[in-house]
Formats: sequence, structure tokens, C-alpha cells
Amino acid sequence: MSKLRVRDVMTTQVITLNGNDSIREATVRFAIDGVSGAPVVNDDGELIGILSETDILKLMTQHQEKLHLANPSLYLLALPFDGKIDDPELREACQAISATKVRDVMTTLVLSTTPDDKIADVIQRMVDLKINRVPVLEKGKLVGIVSRGDIIFSIYSKKI
Repeated sequence: MSKLRVRDVMTTQVITLNGNDSIREATVRFAIDGVSGAPVVNDDGELIGILSETDILKLMTQHQEKLHLANPSLYLLALPFDGKIDDPELREACQAISATKVRDVMTTLVLSTTPDDKIADVIQRMVDLKINRVPVLEKGKLVGIVSRGDIIFSIYSKKI
């Protein structure tokens, strides 16, 4: 494993989001592409953050706390975000969550790596920092991503 580099494990077809995307667009993308997070890039393709399911859940809990104070029987997780919602408080909360911009909830302090870094070092940082994915940058541009899933697949396929 000590000889393996990030390039040997990383995914090069990276699912990305734009900071101007809505949380609704991001959740649809996550569901369709089967990912739990994605790098966020600006219009020039530069990495500006990362959005994960955790970031979205934190946003939901902020709205849930407000609703729970107003009406203790209301729970956002029981709502169909695309369905008709008669309760104006619930409708407003769902619309606020859906319309929130990715840039407003993404994590901006992002650990990144390069294709030539040792994969063992990246794994150690991922474990230490409890993160699920690390964008791979080359000359400042996003060229890949290493996720826990990529690492597990590499173990399975005996690359590691």
C-alpha cells in the first residue's frame, strides 16, 4: 500500500455542484447519482467547497427546531417536498430548505490532495478528520475525488 498513489484509487468522473445550485437540485443529484456528497465548484471550475448529506441534514434540523417551537407535532421528515402542503408554516419551511443555495450551507474548509500523494497518507487524514471524500487537485484544478467507497473497492479489487 505504501507505493500506491491517489491516482491509483481516485475516481476521475467527478459529480460536482455549483455554489448557485439549490439544495433541491443538490439532493436530486445525490439521489440520481448515488453519492452522499460532492465538491462544489465556481463557474470557472475552481473548488470552492464541498456539500455533504450532513450539511443538508443540519439545514433541515435548523428549520425543524423553528417549526417544533411553533407546533410540536410538525416534523419535516414526514413531508413530501414535492407534494402539496396545506399548512403554510410547513410549506414555507420546505420552500426555504429547497431554495437555499449550496454556497450557503457547504463546507468551505476542504481537505484536498494531489494525484501523486500516497494513498496511505490520505486514508489516515480521512480517518483522523472523519471525512468521507477528498477532492483531488492538480495545478489548482479538480481532476478527481477519493471517497471511502473508492478505497473499499480498491481493497476488494486488491489494489491495496
